[in-house]
Amino acid sequence: MSRFLNVLRSWLLMVSVIAVGNTVQSFRDHSFLSEKLYTGTPEYVNGLQARTFGIWTLLSSIIRCACAIDIQNGTLYHITLWTFVLALGHFLSEAFIYKTAPLTIGVMAPLIVASFSIVGMLIGFQCAVEPQEVVGARQKKRN
Repeated sequence: MSRFLNVLRSWLLMVSVIAVGNTVQSFRDHSFLSEKLYTGTPEYVNGLQARTFGIWTLLSSIIRCACAIDIQNGTLYHITLWTFVLALGHFLSEAFIYKTAPLTIGVMAPLIVASFSIVGMLIGFQCAVEPQEVVGARQKKRN
């Protein structure tokens, strides 16, 4: 496995662990979201929205951790890439369309993480995802 993929795996694991922390914070105190992320309209943030955000963040964390463990699984790699695309789209739309999340450090951090992750995963795509022919040939050898 290439050195870049090892760095990418470490990055995915680190991002996953941080997301678990954000999940816990979302369940513990929903004011976390209104004070750090959705500062444009904090009155929209309630416990239900915070728990929904927490579940979404936990699911993304689990997917990213699984990809870090099995980075050569093509389907999992694609799904992980999409978690970052969705996160980037969410925060960009909240910042620029809905105006609920002005560009504070709390919003810039996930935008930067998602952007770097997308670029890293696109670069690592060539190394990580094995062509279907290679996977098929390996399975035939085992039989």
